[in-house]
Amino acid sequence: VSTLAQDVMVTDSLDVLPVDKRKQRSAFPPNFVHSLDSTHMLLTAVEMERRGVMFTAVHDSYWTHAGDVDIMHAALRRSFYDLYTQPILEQLEESFHLRYPSVDF
Repeated sequence: VSTLAQDVMVTDSLDVLPVDKRKQRSAFPPNFVHSLDSTHMLLTAVEMERRGVMFTAVHDSYWTHAGDVDIMHAALRRSFYDLYTQPILEQLEESFHLRYPSVDF
């Protein structure tokens, strides 16, 4: 169904629909990076709550009261470090091997 605002496809759950491998490959990297960005934001929010500091965020914009900016900066850096010192890509590869053992990565 096509409208001025959007296209909607109605399917039956038993339909076997083709997968566009090219689109899947090109969509994965930006979606994975976006998931890391959102994880960083969540970790920052948890740290700000632990410190008892008011905090809000939308996408890549982070806010707090002016007097708490230094605290927020420290929380941002700490959560960024904690996230990116993890072996993220290695863990991703391992999860792919476990989930899809017959696929060669």
